Amino acid sequence: MAKLRIKKGDTVKVIAGDDKGKQGRILSLDKTTLRAIVEGINMATKHTKPTAKNTKGGIVHQEASVHISNLMLVDAAGNVTRVGRRIDEATNKIVRYSKKSGEAIK
Repeated sequence: MAKLRIKKGDTVKVIAGDDKGKQGRILSLDKTTLRAIVEGINMATKHTKPTAKNTKGGIVHQEASVHISNLMLVDAAGNVTRVGRRIDEATNKIVRYSKKSGEAIK
């Protein structure tokens, strides 16, 4: 399994598909299928039956997964960037950094 360049909570921009150009925050990530659920992206309609929790039922709009190859990380400056990994001298740990600006990604 490859090391992923994006994490849960990162802000990403969609670079391909119906929602191309939109930005959102990653809500969950599936490492086996390489798919992510992004807030407000790839909305799907789901028909639900009435239950004890949801007495009305009806149509619910929710996010469907997107392949991570269609996503690019947005850095702190708001620019889309590729992600690199390097060892931080101060903490001696591997940190992700923006290839465009060279700054570490929090």
